[in-house]
Amino acid sequence: MTADQVLLLGLSLVFAAVLTPVSALCLTRGRRAQVNRSLEGISRIRYGAGPVLAPEVEPAFRDRVVRPVLQRFSVLGRRLTPKGATDKIIQRLDLAGNPSGLDLERVLALKAVGLVAGALAGFVLAPGGLKVLAVPAAALFGFYVPDLLLTNRGQKRQLDVQRTLPDALDLLTISVEAGLAFDAALSQVARKTTGPLAGEFFRVLQEMQIGKSRAAAFRGMAERTTVTEFARFSSAIVQADGLGVPIGGVLREQAAEMRLKRSQRAEEKAHKVPVKILFPMVAFLLPAIFVIIIGPGALTILDTLG
Repeated sequence: MTADQVLLLGLSLVFAAVLTPVSALCLTRGRRAQVNRSLEGISRIRYGAGPVLAPEVEPAFRDRVVRPVLQRFSVLGRRLTPKGATDKIIQRLDLAGNPSGLDLERVLALKAVGLVAGALAGFVLAPGGLKVLAVPAAALFGFYVPDLLLTNRGQKRQLDVQRTLPDALDLLTISVEAGLAFDAALSQVARKTTGPLAGEFFRVLQEMQIGKSRAAAFRGMAERTTVTEFARFSSAIVQADGLGVPIGGVLREQAAEMRLKRSQRAEEKAHKVPVKILFPMVAFLLPAIFVIIIGPGALTILDTLG
């Protein structure tokens, strides 16, 4: 071995001799610290002081900051909301299908956030002389924006229910007449269709599985909609279930009525088309026709008189 190799080997042995005790000491201290934390947590639990949370199980930022802020805004929104308006918000949530992550408390918090944001926007954007009027108006608008959005979503959902109801009833009637029980046919329709109507059927099936009667489940479904045909269908199912009438005949009649209602709505919309198209035609089409027809004659008259 050369002198350089001997020197390198010696330095390696010295480094290993120093590193091994240090590593052992750090490992021992780490284990002792862990044991001490465990003993401290056990003693705190035993004497009623509560457990000590380790850093890895510390609550997330959402739970530590966002949720308390939303709770405070929810309290502010509840104080500013008139009495009885909370019931209307719950009804709007039902009509909108109870969107995921949205409940009464969050709607109230959003209303309070909209109030503050609207007031700030009015104060910043409005000119100096109009701030007195712009700030309250913008704050009021921001306070009622969540209600408007929720109402709009509920209306769209009800239109979807009205549009898909006849086809769903046809499928339900065919399934029952093919030999399936009503609950199995309802489950089949819920799996084969999409949209809010399938969600309502799934909710009815879940409510019946947890012990709710069929009549109560269908009454609740009728209360969550503003579609007249859907409420009539629910009432017919409740009456047939209470009187013991064969469900197949009731479904057949309901399906025929739904198809008739759909054709009548289509005819009504077709009759409204001429009235709706009249104003755009008068505003945009007739001026162009007048220019084409009267323009050459007007130019000839101007040339003659000139």
